[in-house]
Amino acid sequence: MLTLTSFRYEIPTVIEFGRGYVNELHRHVKALGGKKVLVVGDPGVLQAGIVRRVEQPLADAEIPFIRFTEVGVEASIESVDKGLEIARQTGCDIVVGVGGGSALDTAKSIGLMLRNAGNIRDYVGLDKVTEPGAPVIAIPTTSGTGSEMTRFAVLSDTSAQAKLSVGSMYVCPNLALCDPELTLSLPPHITAATGMDALTHALESYVNKATQPISEGLSVQSMKLISKSLRLAVIQGENIDARHDMLMASTIAAMAFSSTRLGLAHALAMPLGAHFKIPHGVINAILLPEVMQFNLIGNTKKFAEIAGIFGEKIDHLTTREAAERAVIAIRQLNKDIGITKTLSDYGLEEEHLDFIVDEAMQSGNVPVNPVKPTKEDLKNICRGAMVALNKEEAVIG
Repeated sequence: MLTLTSFRYEIPTVIEFGRGYVNELHRHVKALGGKKVLVVGDPGVLQAGIVRRVEQPLADAEIPFIRFTEVGVEASIESVDKGLEIARQTGCDIVVGVGGGSALDTAKSIGLMLRNAGNIRDYVGLDKVTEPGAPVIAIPTTSGTGSEMTRFAVLSDTSAQAKLSVGSMYVCPNLALCDPELTLSLPPHITAATGMDALTHALESYVNKATQPISEGLSVQSMKLISKSLRLAVIQGENIDARHDMLMASTIAAMAFSSTRLGLAHALAMPLGAHFKIPHGVINAILLPEVMQFNLIGNTKKFAEIAGIFGEKIDHLTTREAAERAVIAIRQLNKDIGITKTLSDYGLEEEHLDFIVDEAMQSGNVPVNPVKPTKEDLKNICRGAMVALNKEEAVIG
């Protein structure tokens, strides 16, 4: 596949990356003109003490703040509405999001709506936002979603049982404050799932039809870091070097796909997550090898390169044989980090495939996939992900 010779690459978010950098939060709030902060998190980061750690530099600098942690496992329109009401009532003019993708997408959406009229539903789709939002600082505590960098906020509409996406450069945070120390307490199963989400971001961006030179370089670097450090981060959670690599890999992968979009794993992940409440990273981990197998003929050379990145011996193989080794490598990675459940284990059955595939086909990730799929193709991908490779394996998810 030829790389595009003309393209646009834009990432407006400033990155501050380093151990202990969260202690400088007050300085960044002041630089962005913030007078009163809405701190958005979720119950998990609150319980882990991370919210208080984020708030401490604000308190020490006597910057007033309001805490909002009513964020569910998935970011929801309802949480955005509630957080927005609190921010407006208390006079908050800057938002700090701390947590995984749900907390960060909620924070980004609240910041957007502080300076835009109507309801967040009015901006579902691409480039419907007309005005910049209030300043947003995103502080990730997982190494997977990349929400600290992206122009998308993915929100659940619980009444409609659907996931909606708001896409605009105005959604991008003003600052991504990335501190690997905040990921040290992440449990192994979340480390594994979010790490596979980051890998899916990097890999799908790398092989899709919208790929371009800048995103390609970012994707390769992200995959190299993940190949080196994901297993270590899962089994040695205290390993700060592995945590550093994984947070860097996640941020870099987000810089890649924010401009290129993704592929079929993410197209299917949206409806599967909405209807079956499967953790997003787990869905991607389960689907990725099946999607890769389907896509091999669409970008064989790059899949061969991916096999090499993940340590497969490919020197004496044909390009197609080497590409096949990439699928084997990712299946092994899933097994090593304990992700061995199937979609069937989460309740997906043949009778569900029609509506899942119908919704997936509406995704903007489908047109950029390296192979144009039919609905039956997507069903077959799901069927492959419903079959257990080894039922005796321990499972995570």
